[in-house]
Amino acid sequence: MLLQAAGLALLASLSPTALLVAAVYLGSARPRLTAVIYLTGAVIMSLAMGIVLLLILRSANLSRPADYTPRYELRLGLGILLLVAAVVVIRRPSRPPDPDGAKRGMVDRLVANPAPVSAFLVGILVFAPGVTFLAALQVIATAQASLDMTALALLIVVVINVLLVWLPILLYLAAPAVTTRYLEAFNNGLRTHARAILCVVMAVAGVILVANGIYGLAVRQ
Repeated sequence: MLLQAAGLALLASLSPTALLVAAVYLGSARPRLTAVIYLTGAVIMSLAMGIVLLLILRSANLSRPADYTPRYELRLGLGILLLVAAVVVIRRPSRPPDPDGAKRGMVDRLVANPAPVSAFLVGILVFAPGVTFLAALQVIATAQASLDMTALALLIVVVINVLLVWLPILLYLAAPAVTTRYLEAFNNGLRTHARAILCVVMAVAGVILVANGIYGLAVRQ
């Protein structure tokens, strides 16, 4: 259970947006404070939604042996949803350049002016739960585990989910100049290929969930 949930949480953490925002905040006037508050918002959102979603999934009693089929049907459905989302994202026309920033979204406008309050809001918005995060929670919710093990699994999933926030912060604290330089260089390429990276992550997670769902349903027949 822990390994499978951690693997899905790792896929959920691979967010180009989360890393881009972390890089911007670490290059701001108050890098440590702004980045830490961004991390705080990300953790609060991930933990709060993790608890809520876990309670909802547990209330469906999918951890009972008799409910193995619904469990795998849910995983299959989540996998198909991810594959469809990957196709939609890759086929969506690219937006034309917007030099004036008039069409920027809320997150872009908040990130453009780094400040503690806006950083907290960005952490909340960027880490709103996605399908892969839900899949990781579904693994925990449907496992026949004790309360202590469930809490530990949830904590691990949350920590991994915000990996691309706390890891750059730790690297920055250890070597500020080197980390800033490499993040800037890395993000130049990341901005260009963000859509492709997102599609690959969603497709990989979708394939894993579809395969797991089909396998589980086939075994239970």
